[in-house]
Amino acid sequence: MALLRAFKALRPIQKLASKVAALPYDVISSEEARRKVVKNPYSFLHVDKAEIDLPRDIDLYDEKVYIKAGENLKNMIKNGTLIKDEEANLYIYRQIMDSHIQTGLVGCVSIDDYIDGNIKKHEDTREDKEEDRINHVRYCNANTGPIFLAYKEKADISVIIEKWTMKHKPVYDFIASDGIKHTLWVIDDSETIGLLTEHFKSIDSLYIADGHHRTASAVEVGKMKRAENPDYSGDEEFNFFLGVVFPHSDLKIMDYNRVVKDLNNHTIEDFLNKVGHSFDIEIYEESEGYKPIKKHDFGMFLGNKWYKLSLKEDFYDADSDNLVENLDVSILQNKILSPILGIKDPRNDSRIDFVGGIRGLVELEKKVKEGAAVAFSMYPTTIDDIMSIADEDRTMPPKSTWFEPKLRSGLFIHELD
Repeated sequence: MALLRAFKALRPIQKLASKVAALPYDVISSEEARRKVVKNPYSFLHVDKAEIDLPRDIDLYDEKVYIKAGENLKNMIKNGTLIKDEEANLYIYRQIMDSHIQTGLVGCVSIDDYIDGNIKKHEDTREDKEEDRINHVRYCNANTGPIFLAYKEKADISVIIEKWTMKHKPVYDFIASDGIKHTLWVIDDSETIGLLTEHFKSIDSLYIADGHHRTASAVEVGKMKRAENPDYSGDEEFNFFLGVVFPHSDLKIMDYNRVVKDLNNHTIEDFLNKVGHSFDIEIYEESEGYKPIKKHDFGMFLGNKWYKLSLKEDFYDADSDNLVENLDVSILQNKILSPILGIKDPRNDSRIDFVGGIRGLVELEKKVKEGAAVAFSMYPTTIDDIMSIADEDRTMPPKSTWFEPKLRSGLFIHELD
């Protein structure tokens, strides 16, 4: 059973929504954030990346950063940029990127569902990143960034959402600077809210698509507040965290590509010979580079040339039920990155960079031409793979998925008190 709960969102006044809305904290650097807010004092980056309002040399994990985040959030409330709804609502959040449309429900989900395994993960988290978000949530006393969640599509839910969007005007409707359209509706009818929450009770699991560190930290803060309030009833806001739940069929996963800085003392000829042990190698002549169109094919940019790599049949067990080992990210890691290039732990090795597919193959070429040794383009992991692996309580290798479009922060905030 999945618990979805209405809440009183703290959100921007209508005329400032497009200015407040910001990319998630973890997909934009501090310098990029500083440039973006030069002419926009309303940006939620002042909360989610509060270091931009402090000296450039400050440690990102300095307590001053978290204090500043809390101060900036309070100031946005005080000056009327953000207002809190008087009643608990659910919200519909639609994003359109080119021809792709995804429509989710914004509400709160239970920390107990995560603890009990009803909210499932597919990635491991790092303690230092968890600690960062724990501090951020505690000093803001709010979930400032929504968790991107998925559920196996249920027609009854989709029908209710579609009817609401057809009969009601959105409260926000704008196109961001990157061309992505964002539209938000408020569901303020108690009967409709009741129907939706009841339908979610028949859903076995929710799946974290993006936001594993934010989820883990939100749960930890909830546990801390329970310890501070031993007589808690379970109905307090700190027992819940902010999420946007999408039907799985709506989601778009892009490739998450790899760039390696050196060939681990191999010559190009020697490197190609070793790669050829597991892959059929073909020079790809097209000028735009090779973007894989099926599983177990890879693109490789090396020595100013694109290659198509196809895993040899002898090196793939089609009948294996080991879903993780059969992922393309695992195959690349186990056949090339680890044994040939010496990258044993891609999560912590400084010799490897990860490039989201939204940046295109041009970004891979650019990085190699600027000094990296080799780049690999990947076929995207599928949502079915994610759910199947999560259902087995297993996790994927790091940087396996890149979801687009990204949810914007600042359009709805969940206060913990």
